[in-house]
Amino acid sequence: MNMKVISLTQWSRLASPRYWSKALIPAFGLTVFLLLWHVLAGQVQTSLGTLPGPVQTGQQLVNLVQEHKVERDRERQFYQRQIARNQALLERDPDAEVRIRAFNGRPTFFDQILTSLKTVAAGFMLATAIAIPTGIALGLNKSLYQALNPVVQLLKPVSPLAWLPLVTIVVSALYVSPEPLVSKSFLISLFTVTLCCLWPTLINTAVGVANMDKDLINVSKMLRLGSLTHVRKIVLPSAIPMIFTGLRLSLGVAWMVLIAAEMLAQNPGLGKFVWDEFQNGSSDSMARIMVAVVVIGLIGYLLDRLMLSLQQKLSWDKTSASR
Repeated sequence: MNMKVISLTQWSRLASPRYWSKALIPAFGLTVFLLLWHVLAGQVQTSLGTLPGPVQTGQQLVNLVQEHKVERDRERQFYQRQIARNQALLERDPDAEVRIRAFNGRPTFFDQILTSLKTVAAGFMLATAIAIPTGIALGLNKSLYQALNPVVQLLKPVSPLAWLPLVTIVVSALYVSPEPLVSKSFLISLFTVTLCCLWPTLINTAVGVANMDKDLINVSKMLRLGSLTHVRKIVLPSAIPMIFTGLRLSLGVAWMVLIAAEMLAQNPGLGKFVWDEFQNGSSDSMARIMVAVVVIGLIGYLLDRLMLSLQQKLSWDKTSASR
């Protein structure tokens, strides 16, 4: 009986005009965009030919997938040859010292995507670890907020173009190790992302805490909650909607800043892929850059949806998940 009720409920929802309007309107908008892209791209002539449309971009995406498969096959064969050689060496001399050399092939488009995702995740988490506690402290202490607000307003608008040279110089001077745990380029991109993306979370957290309902504060005082308990039970649940608004803004900023930093500093990632294709100047370069542009936008959208889904699970304001 329950199975029948569920199936009827699902059928009624699928048959409702509201459900189809939600599905068809975005599809219509995307179709119009692709048609305009196809028509207008053919009108733009460059030194490398016509601006690539959706078809050419899709073809280059297929080529990039094939290149990735070929490179992974090369990597697998490289390690198989080493394993076979070492086995033969050990058969001749069981005490022989064998080792496996790392594969140093050219990173593919998908390797660059993974590198960018790792870097933006690390930079965003570091920014979050700094911004949320600092924002809570500023929101709870008006004097501290007034003291640090000019500093925040001064640093917030600084472009990654200004931070990148300074971060590069500082990291190059301080991070000197014969056996580094992570590459210097990773740290440069990470700290640049952190410095540029922590401000939306910090400001929104401070505002959310400062505008907390006075009744909640009175309840905390009446119950004589300790400082940490007050923050955990009263402050954070009340400020979570504003905190997640800041986190979504920070994540978007982090992704944009990372691509620019990778492009300018020639650090591994999607930004470097775009710059290398621009410098290459081949007939396929524009279509490859267009693939990167679409992928960058798609990843940015998915990161925002991921943060929105996380907000729905942690926040009492469930309506925010539909925004």
